[in-house]
Amino acid sequence: MSAGEAQDHHDLQYYDTPRIRTREGVELYHEVSGEGTAITLLNNFFITSPFWREYTADLARDFRVVSYDLCNHGASSRLAQEPTWEEHAADVVGLLDALDIESTYLVATSASTQLARDVALEYPDRVKGLVLAGPVLGLRGMRRHRQLNRAWLLTLQNHGMTALYGHMYPEVISGDMNEESGTPGFLGLRESFLAMSTPEELTNGLTLVQQGETSPELLSRVQAPTLVVLGDDDILLSPTRGHELAALFPDGRCEIMPNAGHVPFLDDPEGFQAIVRKFVEETDSHA
Repeated sequence: MSAGEAQDHHDLQYYDTPRIRTREGVELYHEVSGEGTAITLLNNFFITSPFWREYTADLARDFRVVSYDLCNHGASSRLAQEPTWEEHAADVVGLLDALDIESTYLVATSASTQLARDVALEYPDRVKGLVLAGPVLGLRGMRRHRQLNRAWLLTLQNHGMTALYGHMYPEVISGDMNEESGTPGFLGLRESFLAMSTPEELTNGLTLVQQGETSPELLSRVQAPTLVVLGDDDILLSPTRGHELAALFPDGRCEIMPNAGHVPFLDDPEGFQAIVRKFVEETDSHA
C-alpha cells in the first residue's frame, strides 16, 4: 500500500472491547492483534489506537501487536488533571500486567519516544527493545522539539485545529509524500487528524511535551536494545545526527528510511514494518 492509499483508508472506528484498568480512576481502550512476541505501540498525542491498523497489519501476522489510547485521549478515561509522564509510564506497565505480558518491544513515534525512554529506564525488565520512529530526543537536549511544539500550540490556541493541521503538515510529512499525495492526500489525512483529537486533548498533550527530563545522558542508561528509525527528510534530525543519537544508547543502531519524514511509517508502511520485524527477530535470536 502506498502512502497515498494508506491516507485514504484510515479506519478509525472503535471496537466494543472492555477497557483495562491501569490505576485508580483510569481505564484504557486497547486493541490486540496476532500472537507471539508482544509489540506495544505508544501513541503520540495526535493519533489514536485505531489509526495503527493500517500500519501494523503485516506485523500482526507473526507478532502480538498491542495498541491503546493514552489516558485523557481517544476512548480512554478522562481525568480532571492531565497525567504526568510518570503516570503515562505506569499506565503502560498496568496494561502489560492486565494482558499477562511479561516483557514487550515498544514502538514509539515522535513525542512518545520520550515515553518509551522513560518506561525503559523505570521498568527495564518489562522492555525487550525500543523502536524510536522520528525520535524527539536530541544529542544535546530537546530544545528544538519543544520550540516546534510551542509553535504548534500557539497556532492551535489562536487559530484552531484546521490551521494547526495546515501548519504541521509540510513540517511532518516528507516532501516526496506531499508531492505524491497531492491535495487528496492532504485532505484525507486532515479528516483523520480532526477525527482523532479535540482541541483540549491536543492542548494538554502539547503542554506536557514541554515537560520532563531532556538530558542526553539518560540514553546511556537504557539497557534495552534500541533502534532509531529516521526518515531522511525528518524535521528534527539529519541522517548523520540520527546515527550519532543511536550511538548514545549502549546497544543502539539507526535505520534510515529514504524519502520519509518525521513519521516515517506514513511514507512506507511495508518498509517500516519490515524494519521492525527484522529488529525484533534479530534481538530475540540474541536473547
